[in-house]
Amino acid sequence: MQRVVVAVLVCFVTSSAIAGDQAPSAIRGYEILRTHQYLPADFDNGIFETLWTVWPEPERGEAERADAVTRRKLTFSYYGLTFEEDASMESRPLGYVVDGKGNWVMNCLACHGGKVAGKVIPGLPNSHTALQTLTEDVRRIKLSQGKALSHLDLGSLKMPLNVTNGTTNAVIFGIALGAYRNPDMSVNLARKLPPLIHHDMDAPPFWNVKKKRSLYADGHAPKTARPLMQFILLPTVSVETLNRWEPEFADLLTWIESLEPPRYPYPINAELAKRGEAVFNENCSRCHGTYGPNGKYEQQTIALDEIGTDPLRWKALTPKFRQWMKDGWISRNGEDPVEVDPAGYVAPPLDGIWASAPYFHNGSVPTLWDVLHPSDRPTVWKRTEDGYDQKKVGLEVEAFGQVPSTVKAVQHRRRYFDTKLPGKSAAGHTFPNVLDEDQRQSLLEYLKTL
Repeated sequence: MQRVVVAVLVCFVTSSAIAGDQAPSAIRGYEILRTHQYLPADFDNGIFETLWTVWPEPERGEAERADAVTRRKLTFSYYGLTFEEDASMESRPLGYVVDGKGNWVMNCLACHGGKVAGKVIPGLPNSHTALQTLTEDVRRIKLSQGKALSHLDLGSLKMPLNVTNGTTNAVIFGIALGAYRNPDMSVNLARKLPPLIHHDMDAPPFWNVKKKRSLYADGHAPKTARPLMQFILLPTVSVETLNRWEPEFADLLTWIESLEPPRYPYPINAELAKRGEAVFNENCSRCHGTYGPNGKYEQQTIALDEIGTDPLRWKALTPKFRQWMKDGWISRNGEDPVEVDPAGYVAPPLDGIWASAPYFHNGSVPTLWDVLHPSDRPTVWKRTEDGYDQKKVGLEVEAFGQVPSTVKAVQHRRRYFDTKLPGKSAAGHTFPNVLDEDQRQSLLEYLKTL
């Protein structure tokens, strides 16, 4: 495996540098995100336009019969890709930078540029993304055309990009890339790749970053530009290049912290929500803070034995990995705080929670109603494309006891979230069990207002 990973990481990286003497700028951060190429290209327009030819039926037949514009729309839908805000079929994909030669280079919005009820929102988790399926299909097309494979084409052979659509295994790539760096960020390919515990995560909403003092589900990393750079640590990127790019990532972090949560677009029962606010403040605010003009959130980590949610994410990042971060360049040699042995998971702020389904760090719970009814959470569920469940507040889903036996193609199985798979449990967070049904319904209504 180590030879494969080394081959994966040795790629050419390009970017346009920006002078780093200016104060960080949110406007500049978004422009950087949409125009700069920090990674090698994953594929080009020619490959994208022929991806449908390797689809299973019935999707392949539908694409074959479609006109070019409809086929492009079908391709975006099939892989969970989103367009820029104008939603024009001619507009750029949100999660990729497309250069003048038609090469597609992934950016952060591949996982953090999703849509809710059909509306695309930069900074929203992309709960549609089918990155593993996309990469497998790109690899098949490239091999058939005799084209060179990219870092993701190779890496996904050993490190799954996601097991379930709408989730991401990106943290593992950060661990693998960091494994070949000394603490000072000099490249050392003689370092051994650590055991990798693959696990899918639900990308968190960007707009809550400004309220937090650290990053990631367990809160181990400092909230600075450098941890955001873990995913571009290809061996061809020198320490000098990282230092040159750091101001650009400071701009990116400034843009992230400038984002505001979207407002709930449907009717709210104000009287019921008012009662729910009292329920929330009495039962939920200890961990998740309070809201409104005088609201206050103080980040805290909840121990695993108290929260009870799936522990695989917590196990995947070892104290040794976190110590590497604490000792080295990413934390400015320990100047920025790193939690080497966090007790569990951070209780996040809940601003815009109506929009950020599915819930929990692994994305295992499709609606807020399911969060509030622990014993009724679906074992297997499959979401619709753009539907929104106003009654349960979250994804519009169909529930199953297991993945239907008629679903054969692996691409189709990834559309089903199976909570029986490793790292995907929907157990835990049973605190709502102390509430009666009236309290839960009022609380549900209140959560729409955050």
